[in-house]
Formats: sequence, structure tokens, C-alpha cells
Amino acid sequence: MKRLLLGLTAMALVMPVALPAAAQPVDRVAMNGILDQGLNHSEIMETAAWLTDRIGGRLTNSPQMREAERWTQQRFRDMGLSNVRADGFEFGRGWSIVRSSARMTAPRPLQLNIIPVAWTPSTDGVVSGEVVVAPMSGAGDFARWKGKLAGKVVLISQPGTGSEPTEPAFRRWTDEDLAGRTSLNLPNHAPDAAERGLRSPNFAAQLDAFLAEEGAKAWVRISQRDGGLLHGTGYQFRVGETPKVAGVEMAAEDYRRLVRLARAGATPTLELESLVQFHDDDVNAYNILADIPGTGRTGEYVMAGAHLDSWVASDGAQDNAAGSAVVMEAARILKALGVRPKRTIRFALWNGEEQGILGSLAYVDKYLATRAPLSDDGLNALPNNRTWRARWPIEPRQGYRDLVAYFNYDNGSGKIRGINAEGNVAAAAVFEDWLKPLHGLGATTVSMRNSGGTDHVYMQTVGIPGFQFIQDPLDYGSRIHHTSIDSYDHLKAEDLRQAAIVMAAFLLNAANSDEPLPRMPMPTRPRATDPFAAPAN
Repeated sequence: MKRLLLGLTAMALVMPVALPAAAQPVDRVAMNGILDQGLNHSEIMETAAWLTDRIGGRLTNSPQMREAERWTQQRFRDMGLSNVRADGFEFGRGWSIVRSSARMTAPRPLQLNIIPVAWTPSTDGVVSGEVVVAPMSGAGDFARWKGKLAGKVVLISQPGTGSEPTEPAFRRWTDEDLAGRTSLNLPNHAPDAAERGLRSPNFAAQLDAFLAEEGAKAWVRISQRDGGLLHGTGYQFRVGETPKVAGVEMAAEDYRRLVRLARAGATPTLELESLVQFHDDDVNAYNILADIPGTGRTGEYVMAGAHLDSWVASDGAQDNAAGSAVVMEAARILKALGVRPKRTIRFALWNGEEQGILGSLAYVDKYLATRAPLSDDGLNALPNNRTWRARWPIEPRQGYRDLVAYFNYDNGSGKIRGINAEGNVAAAAVFEDWLKPLHGLGATTVSMRNSGGTDHVYMQTVGIPGFQFIQDPLDYGSRIHHTSIDSYDHLKAEDLRQAAIVMAAFLLNAANSDEPLPRMPMPTRPRATDPFAAPAN
């Protein structure tokens, strides 16, 4: 036995051993090139300026988004990337704002700050009418206002009382903040919760039908933020679901003034115009894809993505021209270095993210995995993104194993401080090694947390290793996200250069590692966290 053990030991010393992914050495020479390109030859701010100042807000299927789809493809071609293409999926109507204005004419003249709500129709020219304060949040509220809204401009929101900020609008993560991100999320599974949620009514459609039947001239909602900020978000974009009554969002301070006047008996009167256009020449939206071809590992690829679409209250700079520019700059850096990765590196600019993460879901459903239909035909008729999480089992497609890693950027223009490992402890060990050469740039943290709300989530739902970076928050959540000041002015050039370097480094590491990035098990229908909980109504 001793002789045998000695022999095995000797063999171990001379036989090549496949290193686990976590032990694959980082190519620090390549890192030197990435740092040089990203720090000294960056084009990221020119890219961001073109997307924002020149093209502007890029609402899905709007003329501005069509221009962004054309321009980004040409930029990828100019960089020398391969297989540049627009990959379509069914979306709905395009929509854009021509002009809008609102003016109080009584009890005194006053210009008011508004924006049309996306995918609502125009007013019938300039309309004039008295204000009715009629807050409605569910169909049960309709009876109270029946017969009282004809010819009126209807204020549908509760005004609230306003609020003053108690913390600075702009901040960066501290070491203490980052240290607190290492715990795992503990899920709470409720039986059939996802399917129950599908049965809730579409209140926006119910409200529009009620207001149209009552003969309202237009409706007005309050902005969700103070400080004169506007958003204009709306979701009735599908063909055949266009509202009948014009809707606008009003700055919170202006809205509350109207409510106070109305409740004091002053009966405000408004002149209101909302002129918009619908664009129906093509109901498909398009993801923009481009590749740096791999030299081995046939069929396998790694991927970087960000959503190209935005809302139109401003130019969609932090959300998400920043992410699109990071992805494009990472492509430029790697192509300029002449890298020949083992796996293909794919760059994706997603569409329709703001309306429900639709573009990346379409990619998952088309190329990676789909889900079995529900037993209820009525629920199956709902949009794919609404039913997705309720459908089991997951059915992998032929290309399921080809995508070995996906990295996403979509939380403003803050620098990358690390990455969320999404509960994948095996991948977390790999990321620790990959981040070591980037510590000097402030990217140090591997969080075990799950992150949501953007284009990696549907990949995670089918077991694809998809990850969102940790970014400094800056003023993204406090005042920029979806608002009328999301312009180029609020982008931070140093942060974006750093983010593109980190993105390029992660892509090259993932493309060249001998072993694919570790995966979580294929998700299956979870059991109830509390099997003895009372059934939900």
C-alpha cells in the first residue's frame, strides 16, 4: 500500500491537473493593456454625449430609439466587431412628444410644469376646463365620481403633504456600507404567489375606460418626486390597448397648489395641450448585438449588456446611456488590444427594459430557455414577462449551456465597487481573484446578495450565471432615475472610465478561463417556505 501511495504521489507531481475556475490565473499583462486603453484613450464620454445630447431620450420604438439602434450598430462596425445585428421581438406602438403645456387661467394666470404620460393620446387641441380633484386608486372609487367629470380636467392622485430631503442627494458607498453586503438573501416562497398576482386587474385600462365614458377632457397625476421633477412613465404600449383620454403628469408643487385652491372653493381652471405622435410602421423592438469571435471553446460565449432604451422626460443619461456607453467602451478597449479570446465575447444593448425588461427576456426565451405554459388559457394570453415566473418547468433550449457568464451595468453612472454574486458561492470565489488587480480602482467587494430590476434577472431565473455590478449610488435614486434632469451633466467621467475597465477585465477573464464560470442548479418549482401558512385570499 505504501509503495502504491508513493507511486500515485509521483504521478500527481508530473500529470497536468485541471485547475478549478477559481484558481485560473488572471492575465495581468492583458490588464496592463486594458488599463492603458481605458485610462488614456477612452472614448466613453463621446459615446455618452452622442446618445444623450444628439439622440436624446430613447423610448422604445420611438424615432429617437430607431436612430440609436442605427447609430450603435454602425459604431460597433466601425470598431471592427463581427456579426453586428438588430435582433427583433414583438413590442407594440412607438410614441413621441411633439409639445405640451399647461396654464392655470383662474383664479389667476400661472404657467404649470407638466409632461404627457407615455402612450396616452393627444388632447383635442388646447382644451380648457375646471379642475375636479377625484383621487382614484381602484375601480371601487369610480362610483363616487360617476356623473361629475364631464368636461373636467380630472386630478386623479392624492396630493400628499410634500417632503424635504433629510440626507444628501449625492453619495458614495463607504467601506462600512460595502462590508454589510456579504450576507445571503433568504427567499420567502408563498404557494402559487406568482400565479395569484396575474389575476389582478389592469387599473390603468379600467381608469381610462371610466374617464372616457364620463366625458373627461384629460387627467392629471402628481409627480412621485418633489423639486419640480417629472417622469412621464406609462405602459399601455401594446397594439389595441391605446388609451382614449389624454393624461399628463404635473410637478408635485403645482399639483398640490391646484388641490388646495379647489378645496378652498377657488375652482381652478386650466388650459391644457398635449400633442403626441404614435409610430406604427414597425411593431418590433430590436436588441443590438455584436461579437468579438472566440478562437476555441466552440459555441461558448460570455456577454456584457445594458439597456439602450430610456424614458423621455430628459435624455436618459444615467438610465441608461451610461451603461450602454460602458458596454460599448469595453468592446472598443478589447478590440483595440486585438484580443483573441477562447470564447466569443458578445455585447448586447437591450430594448424595452423600461417596460418590463422585455428585450433581455426575449433573448432568453428565444436562445436559452423557455417555460412551460400555465394550465389557464386566459392567463397564458397575458404578456410573457407577466407570466414568466409562474410557469414551470424550465425547458432549456439547444444553446442553454453556450452562455457561460453575463455581466450587466444599469444603476446610474457610479463607479463599480464590486459585484453581486447572486448567491453563487462558487462564482464568488472566482470574482475575488478577478477583482484583485482592480482594487486600486476601488472595485473590491463581492456581495452574496441577489439584485433585481434589470436585464440579468431573467437569466438568473433559468439558471444562467448573470450578474449585476455594485455601483456607487451618486444621485441616481434620489433625483435622477427616470426624471426630467437625467441629462449628460450628471454623468461622472472618471466613474465611467473605471466601469469600462472593470467590465472589459471581467469579460476577458470569463472568456479565457479554462473552466466555465460555476452555475447554480437549474431552478425548479420551490416548496413553500412555511407549509402551514394560511392560504392567501
